[in-house]
Amino acid sequence: MRNLNAAVGAVLLVALVGWLMIWVMLPTKAYKNSWDPNLSSTHFNSVYFQGQGTNLLLFSFPAMFIAALGCVYLHFHTRLQGPFSSSKREVKPKLISPLWRPYVISPLGIVTGVELAFMAMFIALLIWSLANYLYVSFGHLHMHKQGEKIWQAKFRSVSLRLGYVGNICWAFLFFPVTRGASLLPLIGLTSDSTIKYHIWLGHVSNVLFALHTIGFVVYWGMTNQMSEMLEWSRTYVSNVAGEIAMAIAVVMWVTSFGRVRRKMFEVFFYTHHLYVLYILFYLLHVGADYLCMILPGMFLFMIDRYLRFLQSQRNARLISARLLPCGSVELNFSKCPGLKYNPTSILFINIPTISKLQWHPFTVTSNSNLEPNNLSLVVKSLGSWSRKLSQQISSSVDRLQASVEGPYGPISSHFLRHEELVLISGGSGITPFISIIREIIFQSSNPNPQIPSRILLICAFKNSTDLAMLDLLLPFDGTPHPIPELLNLQIEAYITREKDQPTDSEKQPAQTKRFNPAQSDRPISANLGPNAWLWLGAIIVSSFALFVLLLGVVTRFYIYPIDRNAHDGSYHYSYFILWDVFLACAGVLAVSSMVFLVKKRRDLAEGNRVKGLEVGVSPQPPGSFVGEVESVPVQCVAGATNVHFGRRPDLKRILLGCGASDVGVMACGPRSLRHEVAQICSPGSAQNLHFESISFNW
Repeated sequence: MRNLNAAVGAVLLVALVGWLMIWVMLPTKAYKNSWDPNLSSTHFNSVYFQGQGTNLLLFSFPAMFIAALGCVYLHFHTRLQGPFSSSKREVKPKLISPLWRPYVISPLGIVTGVELAFMAMFIALLIWSLANYLYVSFGHLHMHKQGEKIWQAKFRSVSLRLGYVGNICWAFLFFPVTRGASLLPLIGLTSDSTIKYHIWLGHVSNVLFALHTIGFVVYWGMTNQMSEMLEWSRTYVSNVAGEIAMAIAVVMWVTSFGRVRRKMFEVFFYTHHLYVLYILFYLLHVGADYLCMILPGMFLFMIDRYLRFLQSQRNARLISARLLPCGSVELNFSKCPGLKYNPTSILFINIPTISKLQWHPFTVTSNSNLEPNNLSLVVKSLGSWSRKLSQQISSSVDRLQASVEGPYGPISSHFLRHEELVLISGGSGITPFISIIREIIFQSSNPNPQIPSRILLICAFKNSTDLAMLDLLLPFDGTPHPIPELLNLQIEAYITREKDQPTDSEKQPAQTKRFNPAQSDRPISANLGPNAWLWLGAIIVSSFALFVLLLGVVTRFYIYPIDRNAHDGSYHYSYFILWDVFLACAGVLAVSSMVFLVKKRRDLAEGNRVKGLEVGVSPQPPGSFVGEVESVPVQCVAGATNVHFGRRPDLKRILLGCGASDVGVMACGPRSLRHEVAQICSPGSAQNLHFESISFNW
């Protein structure tokens, strides 16, 4: 099986390189004068796909092949490595590991050497494409109006080619936000860690499209063709559709900047849902041929988004909540034992009684190995949504309706490979490390465990009440889970706004509230993707094949006869796009719904077995509170905890004092904290520090 998986990986690498080379060749004269004419002249292409066949073959098929075969590779990889575990210490080669260090710390965020290299290559691709487009077009200038000057024709050509280059960004724009697809795990990435790539691509594409739009408006003004702004051509691209798309893009762009997004999240959230209209008018502008060039990212996103929609239609079985003195809330859901996930996974949650549209991501704190029937997450009371959640839980309600999407996370417990592990958190940034510590506890119970020889948790809190977060480090289902003797865990907690330790009378107990779930509430089950790669691969193959088949049939027996016999010109240019969008949606909806229903029957039987095994709840009647005078988990970790009042941790001294040859440093919390740790772990510092950032700030 290992050799088979290696062979699949080799095929994937060849396909990926070939697909990228096609993008490199696209703007060249060889592609324009040789490749495209030869492929477009075939009878099959003209009759069944009306010119779309070439781009489907060269651009869509390779990417969809990689996505589908990637599911097979990840399926075998999971079976070889074990389901969501890491029993072998993986050490990066010494020549490669420096590339993963943070090289640039700027408004762009923390950029590693690998990210910097790929960023440089992508910018080089954009420059290469623009230069070749202009070289080819300047050699064959066309005057679009009588009396037009050469420099005006060149100005138009530059404006047009800027739009072409923007399309390259769109070809990759949706991959980072496709949470359950196989492409990101293939290269060791997760959707939450690649959101920044989506942001970068969005900014670049918007700049290019803005220049493209402004350039054409200026050109039309110079050549007295302002009436073109109202043109919706029957045989060519629609100018009006492009202008509408650009207007929507500006609204989404302005509200997506970090300052606006953080201060007015609801504004950003709701305006960003205009992407549906943006995509529609953008496609009406670029035409069906260009759609097939950028189709894979949107097609995979469509599959992922619909599967998420299907999962969210079932109410999750919320069995209890724990209110901590610091204002945080731990939500405990029932889950199917077949649902496996790795530490630092993310679960998206929706509470309809607070907002029917808003979905918020939270780190899963439970461990699927230690807690096979339970899934927990922590919500920090920071914004209006989380405050309303705390208020509802504190009220007399005995059931809280909730829907979830996910969980989504890494495919391996990569942090186990380090000899020593340092976890640095600020405020609610401790939540990913709760799941990591629980995973290490589980791994330490295995024979000959491969775990870090020392784990150092450095957590900075504002107030002493936040120390209640340490209550969550160990699972608590009514019985204590002591720290294994093999686990060398040291906790250094810093309280920055208080100088004195509070008295026992000032300490407030946590409160646990039990809910009474409805009969229709279902335990969280495994989503199609990380827990069912082959099912996801089958959906990708079947839905894309159905789309191509339907497109060929509709084109051959409906569009082609109209186009051939039309007396007022060819088939309407915009209708091609509408057909493509409709058929793509039909293929995705039909196949995904069928597979989801088949899997739902299996989940239903497993969920019925789980309902009587719910753990982590109080034995008290639903809706009642139980004050926990002293938490058993806190007693277990107290001996490993040192609390420092009135000061911040000296991170540089602590990190440079780590003597192990391979020290994994993970930081989660405020931007300033992560940047400080990244600066300490940069290439000019100690060579034994390997940095990883976990960020909630998209």
